[in-house]
Amino acid sequence: MSEFRLGKRSLSELNGVHSDLVKVVKRAIEITVQDFSVHDGIRTLEEQKKLVERGASQTLASRHISGHAVDLVPYINGKLRWEWVPIYNIAEAVRLAAKENDIPIRWGGAWDILLTESDDATEDLVTDYVARRRKAGKRAFIDGPHFELPKAIYPDKPKPGE
Repeated sequence: MSEFRLGKRSLSELNGVHSDLVKVVKRAIEITVQDFSVHDGIRTLEEQKKLVERGASQTLASRHISGHAVDLVPYINGKLRWEWVPIYNIAEAVRLAAKENDIPIRWGGAWDILLTESDDATEDLVTDYVARRRKAGKRAFIDGPHFELPKAIYPDKPKPGE
């Protein structure tokens, strides 16, 4: 059991996020060796457009818009830090929490597999993902803080009138 807890801002970022993902995040903070903050839960389409324009995201069809994704950023010495070793630790806690709850998770460190279906070290998952993309002649987009429920199992909510 870790000494870390989600703060008020993190909890507010979870408002509207799918309950299975909230369950995973809340369990992950209890077992992690690395403190983290929920940097992003729900996003509006306008917020997503700005992120795509800046190159921080590659799609307007983000799972954040439907409440199926969160960004968990390491919290170190009172600051949010985008550093890989702490991100790997968070990914491991998310994987363990998701497995405990039998909830599949897709991770932005290795988009083409489910984090919960591998036992490989998280840093190896990133390295292997980049190698697979290169072999396919494609560039790897890596978003280590990003965790989402897979669309095949958790489809987006239909919009009113659809």
